Amino acid sequence: MFSFVLLAFISGLLLSNQSPINARLGRGLGSPFIAASFSFTIGTIFLGIVTFIQTNTLFPSIQFISQQPAWIWLGGLLGCIYLTSNILLFPRIGAVKTVVLPILGQIIMGIAIDTFGWFGATSSTFNVLQAVGVGIMFTGILLTVTVGNNGFQSQQTTNVTTILWMIWAVIIGMVSAMQQAINGHLGTLLHSSVQAAFMSFGIGMVLIVSVTLFLTRHNYPSKDMFLKVEPWAFTGGILGALFVLTTVISVPAIGTGLTIMMALIGQVVGSILVQQFGLWKSKQTSVQLKQILGILIMVVGIVLIKFL
Repeated sequence: MFSFVLLAFISGLLLSNQSPINARLGRGLGSPFIAASFSFTIGTIFLGIVTFIQTNTLFPSIQFISQQPAWIWLGGLLGCIYLTSNILLFPRIGAVKTVVLPILGQIIMGIAIDTFGWFGATSSTFNVLQAVGVGIMFTGILLTVTVGNNGFQSQQTTNVTTILWMIWAVIIGMVSAMQQAINGHLGTLLHSSVQAAFMSFGIGMVLIVSVTLFLTRHNYPSKDMFLKVEPWAFTGGILGALFVLTTVISVPAIGTGLTIMMALIGQVVGSILVQQFGLWKSKQTSVQLKQILGILIMVVGIVLIKFL
């Protein structure tokens, strides 16, 4: 069990680095949608190669597809929404808030999925101790998010638009939890984690490329824009592909809730490292003691929710 818990934690680290990398690509190419298209395409190619090597095939049979409910294929759509939203959120609310605010949505949806057995998950009882754990996690989140000179934002910079972006960050957290549960169940049905991840990424790629072609029309990046973008800015798709793959492996083994919780800690730790060292040309901000304390409190909450 420990190996799957560690894998879920690593998936969070991967995702926290994907956001600033994709944000850099979006700035370089002048469009978050074009950046998301490249990210999904590169990730799909990567997963396609791994899938073919492992299974000697790419796609499930027509019979399998026809026998499954429509929602089993929604992981790609939800991943598309989540990735594009992260590219938009990162420069507007910062590295830590882009990671931590979705945690609210992920916790709520993750617990709902495990409690009611949605998306093929095994249902479990939500007890008082778990409720206390959720409250403790929220406390840790608030400590981590509200660090700054004047809390969330100074009065000069707080506005309706910023609040709406923060609310959207919570909503996409719920989207992310649903995606992980759906992809995990798809991996179980296919008996192949990597093929499930490939299908999810492939569907997301088709959707985001179609939307990008419609929105950008003929307003595509120039050759000079591509040449000015650092090569590492195109690796976000691989990190995203590895995130999907690791969660698909972890969900059937340790459940949706614990996978999400451990991935959340990985995301927060990763985002603080990105912030502290200004990784991937992001804004560098010193980590404060409150943020570290917030993470430790979150760990206590997770222990109460999933281990006691």
